[in-house]
Amino acid sequence: MLRDKPFINGETYHLFNRGAHKQTIFTNEEDYCRFLVLLFFSNTKERVQLGNLLQNQGRSLISLLGEDVDQSLVDIFSYTLMPNHFHLVIRQKADDGVSKFMRKLATAYSMYFNIKYDHSGVLFQGRFKSRHIGNEAYFRYIFAYVHLNSLDLFEPGWEEQGLKNLDGARQYVNSYRYSSFFDYVGNDRPEKALLSLSQAPEFLTTQNDLEALLQSFNQGQSLIVDVDRKG
Repeated sequence: MLRDKPFINGETYHLFNRGAHKQTIFTNEEDYCRFLVLLFFSNTKERVQLGNLLQNQGRSLISLLGEDVDQSLVDIFSYTLMPNHFHLVIRQKADDGVSKFMRKLATAYSMYFNIKYDHSGVLFQGRFKSRHIGNEAYFRYIFAYVHLNSLDLFEPGWEEQGLKNLDGARQYVNSYRYSSFFDYVGNDRPEKALLSLSQAPEFLTTQNDLEALLQSFNQGQSLIVDVDRKG
């Protein structure tokens, strides 16, 4: 169901949105990096002027991750960015936290995109969509689904047809930079600051969850191997 009830503190949600008319919203690395940094700075009750940070300190976008911000609105557990859409798995911490976080994120990224590309009109396909994650089984499924989303770029239609190149798919998922899976498998990078790893449920084990979902698409064949949750 789509937001027929208010978001509740302590509850977890799958959030997603795409470009209007399925248009591309991330065209290059700079766009992806901008969105990731905005994920970080939108997740606070404070008002942060990203432009001032960049101008005053002469720093790169990604290097801003890890700046001191407090009073976060949500815990971010996982994400994947795709050329024309994105997925997030979050838990609300503050009253109206999800809505405030997503409103700040959409406004800031739309302003950036419209100025950079001289774009007019709406960027996103309406307001973001949400699904409440009410039990462990669904959490496991969504956690895996979000991280496997990048395989649409590797083998379009893989969910219906199965993966033809398992070794290539394994490598692709493990190396896709615009996904939190990259951080769950032990890589150390600035983007890890986006995630509330210490608050993530103990049952989240990437190996088990991703394997179970992939097996349903690949007749029991394994894609992700030797992966332990770290962090």
